[in-house]
Amino acid sequence: MAAVLEAAPAPEIRKSPGGVSSEQWLGFTGMVFGIFMAVLDIQIVASSLEQIQAGLSATREEITWVQTAYLVAEVVVIPLSGWLGRALSTRYLFALACGGFTLMSLCCALAWNLPSMVVFRAFQGLFGGAMIPSVFAMIYTLFPPRLQPVMGIVVGMVVTVAPTAGPVLGGYLTEVVSWKALFLINLLPGLLVTLSTWLFLKVDDPDWTLLNKIDFLGILYIVIFLGSVQFVLEEGVKEEWFESREIVFFTVAALASGIAMFYRELTIAHPIVDLWAFRNRNFAVGCIFSFILGCGLYTIIYLMPVYLASVKGLNSLQIGRYVMVTGLFQFISAFAAGALVKVLDSRLMLALGLLLFGLGCWLNGNLTHEAGYWEFFWPQALRGFAMMFCFLPINTLALGTLPQEEVKNASGLYNLMRNLGGAIGLAVANTLMIQLNKGNYAALREHVTAASPEARALLGGLTQRLSGGALPNAELAALKQLYGLAMREAEVLTMNTMFHTLALVFFIALLLMPWVGKVSADGGAAGGH
Repeated sequence: MAAVLEAAPAPEIRKSPGGVSSEQWLGFTGMVFGIFMAVLDIQIVASSLEQIQAGLSATREEITWVQTAYLVAEVVVIPLSGWLGRALSTRYLFALACGGFTLMSLCCALAWNLPSMVVFRAFQGLFGGAMIPSVFAMIYTLFPPRLQPVMGIVVGMVVTVAPTAGPVLGGYLTEVVSWKALFLINLLPGLLVTLSTWLFLKVDDPDWTLLNKIDFLGILYIVIFLGSVQFVLEEGVKEEWFESREIVFFTVAALASGIAMFYRELTIAHPIVDLWAFRNRNFAVGCIFSFILGCGLYTIIYLMPVYLASVKGLNSLQIGRYVMVTGLFQFISAFAAGALVKVLDSRLMLALGLLLFGLGCWLNGNLTHEAGYWEFFWPQALRGFAMMFCFLPINTLALGTLPQEEVKNASGLYNLMRNLGGAIGLAVANTLMIQLNKGNYAALREHVTAASPEARALLGGLTQRLSGGALPNAELAALKQLYGLAMREAEVLTMNTMFHTLALVFFIALLLMPWVGKVSADGGAAGGH
């Protein structure tokens, strides 16, 4: 057992006598810009899939792989990033990842058909996913405890605002320039980030000996397990889950490789992913909170544009004006969270954040098709303001109690949980929406019958109005409009249920608070080991 628990030596973080050197500040700033690009590109294609579909001559079912390929590759590499960071050093890993991400962005813009785009997007996700955990690890290894909350706020702003900004920026660029601009916009920032991290991010040394101990079998299990899980979650709804042979095959593959992965990573001396970090209670509970936050963040980012487009009939720019409220209040909350984190127990701060986010979701579930901008404003304002109150204490509680040598590996697991939360949240949301839409429409149809005075009056009014416009088959056209109204109301009921369900998830998450240990001001834990 001693061999199993053997930890790699902690990399020595080189700091100037006064703390963090100016070069290290420049390198870290480059890292922050790098993960902004990586997280932004998860969602930047979301509002432009139709234009990309037309440009690549793909079908509606095929084009979703532009997004799926990125997500699958990103999820696969995130848990491996801790080992890669120890073996190559943060500097080499980040510069290589950002350089590869930038090159793949150019290749995506030059893609000539769907298969080439999917391959380039997969590599883009692979390089992008390698960047994300490195920044979280740097917060707790490079900076002194007094600066960690501030740096947590900065990174938290990036990770929470970027997914919100992605569809808005993507829709604007596609409408004003072209869908190729979604990828070309990465080139100059990507080049600058690659250079800044290569020149200035000299914080630790590579441990080349780890390359002689590569657990190829462990990597294979991890790739098959996470890749299969992500594929099932992304494609399950479209393929009607287990009615599809592909979904059944990848589910079996995920189960078998998952069991093999856990057994191997828990029993070998030098695991690729050190799952023993979950022995730390704060880290384990923090990962659960990270999962819940990912579920809420990515599901809301999906639900809001769908609601505004299908129920309100807004275009991408109008939707952008609605959803930018969340990003604005995330920015405002950074200042409030930064001040409160110095005086408020992080557990109380997290409870407040979960409560506010849940309340914002609950208020969003009380809207009608007539609701205007300001009815959407306040629920989004609450959720946006709550985001930093959730994100910052979760970071501190999960990673702030770990020994320095475990932070790189644990950061990968922590970020993986947020992404898996988003993937599972979206899969469950899609499945629920299909079922709820059918049920709500069936319930409404029972009341919209020839025996209903309200239905007859509405149908008569629609027929008369359409007849006045000299429209042939006015009664048939009126029936179609009545069907459309029933479908719209069914969708409103569905969306309200979805928002209320998400609110309940965050309210129930408050029950986990007694299991969280207090983190003291110096970054140590008062409990939770």
